Amino acid sequence: MTVRRIDYYYVTVPDAPGEGRRVFSSLAERGVNLLAVLAFPVGDGKSQVDLVPEDPAALESAAGQAGLELSPRKHAFLVQDDDRVGAMAEVAGKLADAGINVTAAAAVAAGNGRYGMLLWVSPADYETAATVLGA
Repeated sequence: MTVRRIDYYYVTVPDAPGEGRRVFSSLAERGVNLLAVLAFPVGDGKSQVDLVPEDPAALESAAGQAGLELSPRKHAFLVQDDDRVGAMAEVAGKLADAGINVTAAAAVAAGNGRYGMLLWVSPADYETAATVLGA
């Protein structure tokens, strides 16, 4: 299992057709490689798009050039491992044993027998979680 500390940002956009294309195209045109994306509606006709860049500085620069208003830098974890029964339970169990609550998670099978998971914990628990997970 590989667990990486990641920085991420979010943008809030209208919940409308083409907004994802606008965000992703503007970043791609500026050479930003995204490791992960999570998007969801937040109400009032808006959606939040979480962006996990390979290079945070490149995202910050590109977003400014593209007129995208980024949130402040935030922290989470990227877990990558072999896809097997109980893989996510193992990660959640390590945190539970340390008394750390998982505030959010998103996972997907990545093909070729692999999976990836974004994992969020409280900022107050981030350093302890990093130690527990070996990040």
